[in-house]
Amino acid sequence: MQTRLTTVFLLGLASGLPLALTGTTLQAWYTESSVSLLAIGFLSFLGLPYTFKFFWAPVMDHYPFLLRGGRRKGWIISTQLGLSAVLMLMASLSPTTQPVLIGALALFVAFLSASQDIAIDAYRTELLQDDERGLGAAYFVFAYRLAMLASGGLALVMAAFWGWAATYCLMSALMLVLMLPVVFAPCLPNLSAAKPANVWATTRFALTNILQRDNVILLLLFVVFYKLGDALALSLMTNFLLHGLGFSLVDVGLAYKTVSFLGVVLGAMLGGYVLKTWPLYRGLLWFGLAQAFSNLLFVMLAYAGKVMSLMVFSIFIENFCSGMSTAAFFAFLMSVCHRDFAATQFALFSALASIGRVLLGPVAGLMVLHLGWVSFYSWAFLLSFPGLLLLSVLQHEHIIEEVV
Repeated sequence: MQTRLTTVFLLGLASGLPLALTGTTLQAWYTESSVSLLAIGFLSFLGLPYTFKFFWAPVMDHYPFLLRGGRRKGWIISTQLGLSAVLMLMASLSPTTQPVLIGALALFVAFLSASQDIAIDAYRTELLQDDERGLGAAYFVFAYRLAMLASGGLALVMAAFWGWAATYCLMSALMLVLMLPVVFAPCLPNLSAAKPANVWATTRFALTNILQRDNVILLLLFVVFYKLGDALALSLMTNFLLHGLGFSLVDVGLAYKTVSFLGVVLGAMLGGYVLKTWPLYRGLLWFGLAQAFSNLLFVMLAYAGKVMSLMVFSIFIENFCSGMSTAAFFAFLMSVCHRDFAATQFALFSALASIGRVLLGPVAGLMVLHLGWVSFYSWAFLLSFPGLLLLSVLQHEHIIEEVV
């Protein structure tokens, strides 16, 4: 078991590393290079491959890549090689003179990173046994956040001392180093059924496998709604702390970012260990309830105003509870994926789960303008319960057990 969990941890590092390099770190590089604000704004489109990765996930289910590495490992190694090469190429350019070219390369990095995530999610789903999924999800979340801290915060410090070219070169080398454990990771068995004739057939079989399940509508709605309240609560957190309560950038940077990281990691690890002995339904229920009630702390904070100790406590508890529910939810997503179509199905389920995070931003802004922060976080609390009600229905219909 420890070998499998170690593999999942290392894959989490590789998965989390590229994200900030096309996000906050790249924005900082453009800003330091005096690129126009309009051009920096267009960098937000670099997140699109992560949202729409389910469109090409069937290709990675159907076609093997580098056969000796296995269906999943071959794709992981190939995307990591590509990521290392493109990051090195970006390091040789300057946003001052080549902002469009670097942006295009960053889009390719995002595409390769999203593709790596598809293969890693599928590999993790097939690799872990049923009683390891919660702990495996915790290991993955911990490593993912750690890698984001390295390519986000640490990369900015490195750039201040050594420059952006050296920073991106080092990140390229680190991606190459993270590829080595994949080479020696366990190989997975072949497909359990006959391979579909083409990629379109693979897509059809993957979707049919989902749609033919009992109460599939309830299942899909649960995926959408389980973390909806949590997504709403976090959608305007920085604005709430800065403008709603009047905390400084230093307060937010040191307290919010650090405390949230510790809270999520510790919560995910505790949740993962608890799920080794708890049934998945119990973990989803109690961690979901904890996630819901933690949002009430922000109602208290909105009433209290600028109180540093309450802010730190509220953020830690909310992220701690969110980490526990995330471990259970990832374990659930792995359990509902058919191993032959894990890439397609996990990408689709994760896309459904992200709907709230993607669409709630404008709605959240309107809610705060018309209702205020207290009512806003009260609604975040209430919107946590539809997912829990759907969970109870799924348990009553024995869907959770049947689908594993």
